[in-house]
Amino acid sequence: MTALADLELKKLAVLDSVMAYREAGSPNSPTVVFLHGNPTSSYIWRNIIPLVAPVGHCIAPDLIGFGQSGKPNIEYRFFDHVRYLDGFLDNAGISSAYIVAQDWGTALAFHLAARRPEFVRALAFMEFIRPMPTWADFHSSAVETFKQFRTPGVGEKMILDENAFVERVLAGATVRKLTEEEMAVYRAPFSTRESRRPTWRFPNDLPIAGQPADVYSVIEEAHRALARSSYPKLLFAGDPGALVSPALAESFASGLKSCRVVHIGPGIHYLQEDNPKAIGSTVHDWLTELEAAARS
Repeated sequence: MTALADLELKKLAVLDSVMAYREAGSPNSPTVVFLHGNPTSSYIWRNIIPLVAPVGHCIAPDLIGFGQSGKPNIEYRFFDHVRYLDGFLDNAGISSAYIVAQDWGTALAFHLAARRPEFVRALAFMEFIRPMPTWADFHSSAVETFKQFRTPGVGEKMILDENAFVERVLAGATVRKLTEEEMAVYRAPFSTRESRRPTWRFPNDLPIAGQPADVYSVIEEAHRALARSSYPKLLFAGDPGALVSPALAESFASGLKSCRVVHIGPGIHYLQEDNPKAIGSTVHDWLTELEAAARS
């Protein structure tokens, strides 16, 4: 087995580093950008992209510090990811796109849409990041673990020393058991203590109980913009879900314009690993409908 157990991705120079990305489908088709979360990479979309590629030009970047992208000497805060994603989209010449996002990819998508509403043609999302007023709003079975992640000294030991986000969170928030080959791909970018810093930073930036204040404020504004927006939306919900239960998905969608909920069956947090066919085929049909409507 190779170190990555995965294909070598294309790379694009971005700021002081490089970002890797998957690409499929005709460049003449509408652009579809896929945004992953923590601690995954574009690899998590591998079984979804082939289902969407017949109707879309699929671009799935590895966020900076993740997958096969570079690991510059930065803090890997949410705002760093915003800068690098903006740079990637600009350098790739993408000025508007359909977006499919999960986890921190949704926070990036919401923030992008709030700043550049003309960019987002439509948004499909799942297990999304939202401002949570109290820890009671977080996934109940994970509260203590994530409080530990945010505890100085304790979180670093768990994530940097023990690679907990890959070995515990990823494995534990997927219904099926990931194969050794799949786990090898997810482990590959995080083989050393320092290389795991991006996976430690994200849980420390989760907007919970008003902290961290800068991220909390930005995500609040992004959600206000999301509620005002009129572009089509598709919200996938797994059962029981983690950040987003089926009931929360329905309630959340009711407060948005042009949002449809799709219940895809068993799923915790990494829905792409458990339900790629349901997600991919639904996005395929949805994009086909939206493009047909745009032409009529």
